[in-house]
Amino acid sequence: QVQLVESGGGLVQAGGSLRLSCAAFGRTFNTYTMAWFRQAPGKEREFVARISWSGGTTYYTDSVKGRFTVSRDNAKNTVYLQMNSLKREDTAVYYCAAREAYYSHTDFSPDSFHSWGQGTQVTVSS
Repeated sequence: QVQLVESGGGLVQAGGSLRLSCAAFGRTFNTYTMAWFRQAPGKEREFVARISWSGGTTYYTDSVKGRFTVSRDNAKNTVYLQMNSLKREDTAVYYCAAREAYYSHTDFSPDSFHSWGQGTQVTVSS
């Protein structure tokens, strides 16, 4: 497993931008698929974005397509989530997560991820 530490959350006005970072501590970061999930108060944790170990393949939930971009720098053991045109409904605690690369690309379940960060709060005001 790998230790994950998120940063970059905060309070932003609707239409603004934030960039989340997730630093990984472990020897095998560049073999993991990485993902971002979020959880709003009273709601289940939901998938936001995912990136393959090489960075060559990405997936997004429909509500963030065209606004969010997931990327990674394997030399820095870090994955990013650039969030633009933020909306109030993007308000949530954002978590990064890691899993082995052999999982099916159709599996978006949080249960398939074995390592999680502590989360970072993103609040979008109107």
